[in-house]
Amino acid sequence: MSTDPWGRVDDDGTVYVRTAEGERAVGSWQAGEPEEALAYFHRKYDELATQVELLEQRVRGTDLPPAQAEATIVKLRDSIAEAHAVGDLAALTARLEALTDLVGKRREEMRAARDQARAASREIKERIVTEAERIAEDTTHWKSGGERLRQLVDEWKAAERIDRVTEAALWKRLSAARTSFAKRRKSYFAGLDEQRESVRGQKERIVAEAEALASSTDWGETAAAYRELMRQWKSAGRASREAEDELWGRFKAAQDQFFQARSTVFAERDASLRENAEAKEAILADAERILPVTDARAARAALRAVLERWEAVGPVPRESRDKLEGGLRRIDEAVRKAEEAEWKRSNPEARARAQTTVDQLRKSIDQLESRLVKARDAGRDKDVKEAEEAIAARRSWLEEAERTLAEFS
Repeated sequence: MSTDPWGRVDDDGTVYVRTAEGERAVGSWQAGEPEEALAYFHRKYDELATQVELLEQRVRGTDLPPAQAEATIVKLRDSIAEAHAVGDLAALTARLEALTDLVGKRREEMRAARDQARAASREIKERIVTEAERIAEDTTHWKSGGERLRQLVDEWKAAERIDRVTEAALWKRLSAARTSFAKRRKSYFAGLDEQRESVRGQKERIVAEAEALASSTDWGETAAAYRELMRQWKSAGRASREAEDELWGRFKAAQDQFFQARSTVFAERDASLRENAEAKEAILADAERILPVTDARAARAALRAVLERWEAVGPVPRESRDKLEGGLRRIDEAVRKAEEAEWKRSNPEARARAQTTVDQLRKSIDQLESRLVKARDAGRDKDVKEAEEAIAARRSWLEEAERTLAEFS
């Protein structure tokens, strides 16, 4: 018989392993020495120990699923219980028990993490559904709204699944929101098509009126009518793009026909008006000779002759009108002022008033000078000063009054 701490070989070659429950036969050995038999069964033990160590590394160092880890632990535990090996089998079993506790803790952690992820996913999906319902109820930006609903569906699919009942209820609300949005959008565009048809009818009427006016030669009234038609066009709204482009092309063609014809006529008219402008420039040059006015009556007679010639010429282009009329008004104003000055000079009442003013001022100055002499003799400085100031003021007024009187001479 040969022995070691974990097993022995009996005289008949039977190999035993020692366990806490006692010895257990694990095989027999007839081919050599007992030490060889024990070494062989030790190697069997080492193979089991290696499997246990590999499992420990996978459990501690990887994300091995708990169910798979537990299944491997059960399999190894059964293998150790019936192992044909010599070694500390109880130690291997204890290591498996420790792994069982670790896997159980890992399972609880994963369950807690899964519950937390589901709670977060529920919040995400509730937020998705709430936003989808808001879009379905409120938004009128159909393109961006539809795009956002598609994004929300993608976000839903990317989120973790939650419990089946809640998942189904929320998905039902999301689907209802998408359906509601699609119906509302369809209804809007149906109404828009109806509105566009109405606009098309209005614009067809506008175009018909524009085309009827295209050959008119009533330039002023027709131009005003086209402005009114343009105002109606802008306020009518928009038809479909195809109808809008076709109708606008017709409207613009009619409008261009009228205004091009008017421009041609106005260009011919402007040519004759330019000749009138040249004639009036010559008349205005002759009228300039009236200035400066030395004889108001002769100047007025000359200006009347100029005005007769002026009116006989006729209208001029608008861009020349202000300059020419302004020049003539300037000459007329000069003649008028000369006439007013002449009338003032020949007005006996005005001359008498001017003479009276001069006489009164001279008399007042004489009186003030007498008062000044008396004040000086009496040494009244204050009265002297007042008299001097009054005399100076009245002499200034007298100069102006004398100039006015001189104008009547």
